[in-house]
Amino acid sequence: MASTASFYGTNHGFQLGYNSGTIGPITIENHLPPGKFSEMCYELFADSRSWKERPETPPPPSSTVPFRRDPDFVDRGTLLDRILEKGSASPSRIALVGLGGVGKSQLVIEYSYQVRDRSPDTWVFWVHTSNAARFEQSYREIADRVKIPGRKDPKTNIFNLVSEWLHNEGKGKWMLILDSIDDDRFLHEIPLSSRDESDSRIPAQPLFNYLPLNAHGSIIITTRSRGVAAKMVEDGDIIAVESMDQIHAQTLFEKKLGKQENQEDIIELIAALEFMPLAIVQAAAYIKQRAPRSSVKQYLTEFQKNDYRKMSLLDYKGGQLRRDQEAKNSIILTWQISFNHLRQERPTAADLLSLMSFFDGHGIAEFLLYDRNQKGTNHDSMENETSDKDEISAVDSDVNDQFEEDIVTLRNFSFISVNMDGASFGMHGLVQLAMQKWLETNGQHEQWKQQFIQNLSKEFPKPEYRNWEKCELIFPHAQSAVAQLPHTDNLLEEWALLLNNAALFALSKGNIIEAEKMAVNVMKATKEKLGSEHESTLSSTNMKYKEAEAMNRQALAGFEKVLGVDHPDTLTSRSILGFGLYMQEKYEEAEAMHRQALAGYNKVLGVDHPNTQTSIGNLGLVLDRQGKYEEAEVMHRQALAGFEKVLGVDHPNTLTSMDNLSLVLERQGKYKEAEAMHRQALAGYNKVLGADHPDTLASLSSLGTVLERQGKYEEAEEMNQQALATREKVLGVDHPNTEIREAEPMHRQALAGYEKVLGVDHAMTLMSMRYLSVVLKKQGRRDEALEVLHTYIQLQQLKLGPDHPDTISATADFNDWQPKHRKRDMVTRFFRKQ
Repeated sequence: MASTASFYGTNHGFQLGYNSGTIGPITIENHLPPGKFSEMCYELFADSRSWKERPETPPPPSSTVPFRRDPDFVDRGTLLDRILEKGSASPSRIALVGLGGVGKSQLVIEYSYQVRDRSPDTWVFWVHTSNAARFEQSYREIADRVKIPGRKDPKTNIFNLVSEWLHNEGKGKWMLILDSIDDDRFLHEIPLSSRDESDSRIPAQPLFNYLPLNAHGSIIITTRSRGVAAKMVEDGDIIAVESMDQIHAQTLFEKKLGKQENQEDIIELIAALEFMPLAIVQAAAYIKQRAPRSSVKQYLTEFQKNDYRKMSLLDYKGGQLRRDQEAKNSIILTWQISFNHLRQERPTAADLLSLMSFFDGHGIAEFLLYDRNQKGTNHDSMENETSDKDEISAVDSDVNDQFEEDIVTLRNFSFISVNMDGASFGMHGLVQLAMQKWLETNGQHEQWKQQFIQNLSKEFPKPEYRNWEKCELIFPHAQSAVAQLPHTDNLLEEWALLLNNAALFALSKGNIIEAEKMAVNVMKATKEKLGSEHESTLSSTNMKYKEAEAMNRQALAGFEKVLGVDHPDTLTSRSILGFGLYMQEKYEEAEAMHRQALAGYNKVLGVDHPNTQTSIGNLGLVLDRQGKYEEAEVMHRQALAGFEKVLGVDHPNTLTSMDNLSLVLERQGKYKEAEAMHRQALAGYNKVLGADHPDTLASLSSLGTVLERQGKYEEAEEMNQQALATREKVLGVDHPNTEIREAEPMHRQALAGYEKVLGVDHAMTLMSMRYLSVVLKKQGRRDEALEVLHTYIQLQQLKLGPDHPDTISATADFNDWQPKHRKRDMVTRFFRKQ
C-alpha cells in the first residue's frame, strides 16, 4: 500500500522514512523556527556520517528579477540615463524615491534588463525588502542561484555567507536591487535573538551591514521615503521619481490601450489622472477589458461625475503591472498603505496630512495649517508675567519644531512638495482624494473637515480692497470648501460666513459666475438647516440680489427684525434692495430706498464712511437713470471727493465713482470733461483690476462711446473692439454685458442676446440697438440704420418720454442721417407724435 505524509503550514511537504499508513492532514500550530526542522534532519544524518554536501559547478551569471521585461515601457527622457550614469560608477549605491504608483519598480526592472544587455557577465539579484523574513528569503535564493557551498547547512548564517560571496571580487560583477524599502527598521536593528552567541544562524549585527560596498558591485533601492534613502545612500545619489509629463503619459496610455483617435479625450483623461503611471495603466486596463462597451470618453465622463465614482475607478485592480505580490495594484490602496505606515511612524505628520487633504492642492499657505485653538494656549492669561512669557515662547517653539518635523516627514514620503516661495505647499489631488477616503474609513473625516473650515473661516478677512492680497491667497481653498457642507449648526454658520466673504471677494474681482455659485450654495444650505430668518441665511440671500424682488424684501424684513432698523447690515440690505429695484428699472422706488439707506448711514456711520459714500453714489445712479442729471452730477462729485479722501485715488470704489461721474457728464454733453474723466478711470482700472475685469471693460466701452460722440471714430472703434473681444472671451456671447461691435452680424447677435436675457425694452437692449444703428450708418447702409434707430426712438419714447435726453439725442441723429431733401423738422415732429 502506498503511503503518504502531508504537512500544512510552515513545514509543509517534508516526509521522513517509510510510513505504513496514511498521515494527513496534520496542522502544526506551534511551528519550529525557520531552519530548525532541517537542522534536526541534518544532525540525524550527520551522526551516521553517511551524508556530505556534494561539490557543485558554479553557474554562469544570470538574473533573479521576478518580472518579465515590459514591452510597453516608456523611457522618460533623461531619467533612465541618470540611473545608468550613477549605476556605472564604482562603487555605486543609488536610490529611487517617489510616491507609490509613480513607476519606481518599473524603472529598475527595465534598468536591470539593460544592465544584462550591456554586461551579460553581471549578476543581477532582486531582493524583497518589505520585511526581515522576505529579505532572508531573497538572500537564500541568491545563495541557491550562485550555488554557494555550505548554504544548506542549517547552522550557517545565510546573511554572512552571501555577503562574503558578494565581497569576493573573483565572483564577478553584481547588482543588488532592493525593492520597496518603506519601513527600514528591520535593516538597522540588531535582532534580539543575537544575544544567544551559541546560535550561529542568527546575525550578530544589523542586516544593513550585510550589504557590501565594493568596486565590482552596485546597489539600487526603491522607496517611498526620502528619509529611508538618506540612511542608505549619499544625498547626491538620490533620484526623485515624479509623475510623467503629458507626452510620456500619453505614450504609456496608448501603448497599453492601443492607438486612439480621440486625442483630446486622452489628454484630458491623463491630466485628470495627474499623469500617474499606475493610475494610467489601471484606466487603460479598465477600458480595454470592457471594450467596445467602454471608451476613453465614457471613462472620463464617469471619472468626472463625483468623488465617489472617481474613487471606484481608481480602486480598479487590473492590468499587467509587474508589481510585487505584497504591493497593491490599486493606486488608492497603494497610498492608503503608506498612510497607515505614516500614522504609525509619526502621528502628528499624519494629522497634518489629514488637514492638508481638504485644501486646494496648489498653494497651501503655512499659516492656514496651524490649529489656532492650540497654538499659544492661554496667551491672554500669561502675558503679564515674564516667566509666563518664556513659557509662551517655549510652547510656540515646540509647535514650530513639531510642524517642521512633520513637513520633513511628509516631504520624505513624497506626499507633499514645497513651493518656490518656501511658505506654501503642494499636494496631488488624487492623493488628497485617497487621504479623505482613508479618513472616512477610519472615522476621522468630520473631525478634519471641521478643522479645515475653522482654519479658513478665521483667516479669510473681510473682502475689502486692503485685504485683497490675502483674500486672493485663500480664495482657491474657499472654493474647495463649497463641497464640504457641515453637519452641525455651529460649523454651518462658520462655513456660511467663509463662503459669503469669498463670494463678495469674487464679485469685487469680477468673478461673477463663481460668486453666484457660492451664494446659491450657502443660501440653499442655510435656509434648509437654519431657517429663512437666520443671519447666515439672510446674508446669503443678499448675495443673490439678482433673485426676485420678493426675496430681497424678505431679507430686509428679516434683518430689521433680527438686528434693528439702523444696524449697518440692515442698511446694507436696504441698499441691495434698492439696487435690485434699480436693475428692474423701478427707479422711483429705488430712489426712495437709497435715500432711506443714505440717511441711515449718515446717522450711524458718519458722512466720511466708505459705506456712506457708496450710498451717495448709488443714489446718483438712480437719479442719472431718471434723467435728473444735474442732481446726479452733484451726488457723484460728492461721492468721488469722499472716496479720494478716505480710500485714495486708486481704490476700486474711487474709480467706480469716477466712471459714474464721467457718464453723467456725457449725458449733459460735457464731452471733453467726460473723456478726461473716463481716461483717468480706465488707467486706474487697468492698474488695480486688470484688463479683463468687467469694470475695466465697461470703462473702455464708455470711453469709446464718448469718443464717438465727438466724432473720433477710429479711436472709438479701437476701444470698442478691444473691450468687446475681451468681453466675449471672459463672459460669453450670451452674457448681458457682451456687446459685439466688430461687424453688423455680430451686433445683431448681441442685440438678440440682450432681448433673450433682459427683454426688448430693457436699457441694455436699447443701448445695443443704438450701437447697431451706428454701425450700419458707418457701413453706408443708411436706410437700415434709420429703420433700427426708428425702432429705438419709439421704444425710448414709450419708456422714458419724448423729452428724455437720450430720446432727444437719438432724434437728432435720425434727422442728421436723413437725405438732404427731407425736412428734419418734419421728422422731429413725426417722432414727437409717436
